[in-house]
Amino acid sequence: MLALVFVVTGLMFTASCAKKKIKAEEALLQDTMMPRQTTPRNSEKDRLARQQAIEQERLRQERLRQERERQLRGGRHQASVAPGTMAERRSVMAEDIRFDYDSAALSSMAQDILRQKAEWLRNHPGVSVVIEGHCDERGTNEYNLALGDRRAESAKSFLTHLGISPSRLTTISYGEERPLDPGSNERAWRKNRRAHFVAE
Repeated sequence: MLALVFVVTGLMFTASCAKKKIKAEEALLQDTMMPRQTTPRNSEKDRLARQQAIEQERLRQERLRQERERQLRGGRHQASVAPGTMAERRSVMAEDIRFDYDSAALSSMAQDILRQKAEWLRNHPGVSVVIEGHCDERGTNEYNLALGDRRAESAKSFLTHLGISPSRLTTISYGEERPLDPGSNERAWRKNRRAHFVAE
């Protein structure tokens, strides 16, 4: 009888322990499956971090937008200024100076033209000029090349005296090789005795 009491008590004790173990395991399982709630402090930190990230991205996008606008304005400015500058350059440089027959002396008209060119060159210090010396068809090739050189150098010297740096001025002679007018008469010869200017 006493043995039976021990057996029943043991069984009850074992069943009680088993129930406690099962309950403990269920509680642990629920704890791992339940979403972990953040504390109010952590939630505030996350919110501030998100706001900071959003603000940084907004500032980055604004910088990009401003940079694009600057580039577009620069492109429009170049497009509006460049044609005028090129047209002005062609207008100033296109006018040749003329010489008398077999001469490299500058007439008063040629000097006035060179003064205008010098003024434009002073206002555009980044521009260099090639001065071409030309002759009419009379005379030998060798003589005309030398005469064309003297004419180009005469124009360069005058521009230099007006304050234009010699390093911005290059001379070349074409003699009679590049006539402006291919005719063989005084009218054509007068056009071909010249110095021509090419801005670079």
